[in-house]
Amino acid sequence: MAVATPATASPAATAPRQTVLFVGNSFTFGALSPVWRYRAETVTDLNDDGVGGVPALFKLLASEMGLDYDVYLETAPGRSLAWHWDNNSSVVDRRWDHVVLQDYSTLDPAQPGNAAGLVSYAARFGRLFAARNPKVDISLTATWSRPDLTYQPDKPWTGRSIYQMAIDVRRGYDRAQRAVKQVRRVNPVGQAFNCAIAGGVADANPYDGIAPNQIELWAWDHYHASAAGYYLEALTVLGAMTGQDPRRFGPTERAASELGLSPDQAVALQTVAARQLYGEPCEAPIAPRRLP
Repeated sequence: MAVATPATASPAATAPRQTVLFVGNSFTFGALSPVWRYRAETVTDLNDDGVGGVPALFKLLASEMGLDYDVYLETAPGRSLAWHWDNNSSVVDRRWDHVVLQDYSTLDPAQPGNAAGLVSYAARFGRLFAARNPKVDISLTATWSRPDLTYQPDKPWTGRSIYQMAIDVRRGYDRAQRAVKQVRRVNPVGQAFNCAIAGGVADANPYDGIAPNQIELWAWDHYHASAAGYYLEALTVLGAMTGQDPRRFGPTERAASELGLSPDQAVALQTVAARQLYGEPCEAPIAPRRLP
């Protein structure tokens, strides 16, 4: 489902500075990759853990588009939105222009696929942030399939397609969006991973090796994302929030270069993010493209 419309011009660099808050866990702070501490000085970590993560990637990408955001994050490893509410709701209880919420990778740690907690705590956070700013833009980031829960025995998605976990997780986030009036959209990160696999950009199964000329989306644990996977996450969240086409960046985009991605890999991941956001076919050939 498309969540944005391609834009043809960058917003003016003089637009008023807005605030963006990311709340999540290791899938937001970029665990097991260089993204974890990446450009930490450019964002504000409300827990003082020295994290840059996807928020710092988002910050750099936004600045390259002429968008001047103050970016904040409140993250903790292996935690759900319920934990963030119980432990740190007072830390984030202030006025924000944009909020990006990300729950546990299986939705419910004890009952994988159960979205009841996500719905409940998205609603609590929605009321909290709307009380400070009725116009706050709240989104939910639906995360990716985990190979460790798909290809290994006796796991929740054992024997199913690598696409299925992301589809099930997205279904839970869609349920939360429908139930919580303050949530404007779901950031389709898990579907972007699926699109990368379907289009032959990324390898589907890291347990049997990475095919030539394909990208590895996951870290060595086949659970967290690789630098490429987190780059795709940041592109998708940015495109969904701003309506800007990620293909604007092209092969010389700075964050990709700093993370060790090749120009071709950068273009491929930008194209995947755009295709997912705009409902374009995943399988079409990818060629470098820079919009005016």
